[in-house]
Amino acid sequence: MKGPLEEARRWLLQAQDEYQDAEDLRQRGRFYLALFLFQQAAEKALKAFLYAHTDDRRVFFTHSVLELLRAAEAFDASLAELRKTARLDQYYIPTRYPNGLPGGVPSRFYTDPEEAAQASELAGAVLKAVAERLDQLFSEEEEQ
Repeated sequence: MKGPLEEARRWLLQAQDEYQDAEDLRQRGRFYLALFLFQQAAEKALKAFLYAHTDDRRVFFTHSVLELLRAAEAFDASLAELRKTARLDQYYIPTRYPNGLPGGVPSRFYTDPEEAAQASELAGAVLKAVAERLDQLFSEEEEQ
């Protein structure tokens, strides 16, 4: 396995790419996929933060933004300001599986551009907060 900061960089880059993909899908009206990728971007950004701060791999067995935020708050209490982004967890399963949305089809159910815009803001807040904190760590590493 790579060093903690190198691994954090890889996860953050993936999170940023998925966020951009979600934005592209949102602009094309593919809201169900955009919503899922916004959740994924936030999840992976938080995992990047955790890779930089802990070697306890148990925290990586969840896909919940809320659970990852709670774990991250142990290292930076100011991340509690992101608690409202836990709403992204609602997009992890029902946006992808018809049986996760009883009686509906995700590609036909998620049609609200405002919902996708709100998810974009939430995920963007996580990426911004994590990137700021990790950039500081990356800079400190380069100075050494």
